[in-house]
Amino acid sequence: MSAKPGPIILPYRGMLPKIDPRAFIAPGAVVIGDVEIAAEASVWFGCVLRGDVNVIRVGPRSNLQDGTIVHVASEGQGTFIGANCTIGHCALLHACTLEDDSFVGMRASAFDGAKVSSGAMLGSGAMLTRGKIVPPGQIWAGSPAKHLRDITPNDQKEFTVRAAQYVALAQEYLAA
Repeated sequence: MSAKPGPIILPYRGMLPKIDPRAFIAPGAVVIGDVEIAAEASVWFGCVLRGDVNVIRVGPRSNLQDGTIVHVASEGQGTFIGANCTIGHCALLHACTLEDDSFVGMRASAFDGAKVSSGAMLGSGAMLTRGKIVPPGQIWAGSPAKHLRDITPNDQKEFTVRAAQYVALAQEYLAA
């Protein structure tokens, strides 16, 4: 039997990622440089977090689903992901901010200086252009992204449920 595969964790310019032991980093995920991943966060299969020319921070209980790419800008800001964030499969995040309890749909993109506010959603396939802000309580969609509608209580419940499901799933993987 061969050794269990793991993630690729690499230093850059002497900076090794800091990953809480209660976080789950899937086999095949790549984490490089000045990256910090908090407790109960999860980085799933095929994700790349490249903190080589600036910082990446991932808050507690946030999940970055399969194929997500996170990078930074050498001029300007790093990428900041708050607590309890759900980031759908194949999202692209570049030098942006996701505040606590925000949601980014599958194949959505957020670029330099953009922000998804706490309790807001960037819809699947949306492109949040440079410097745009999704205000709290709104869903933005389209390319370029614009206000689609306000978040309902059912939407907010779904955000909370989804984040908790990924924490539980990650703990199951860690225990295996």
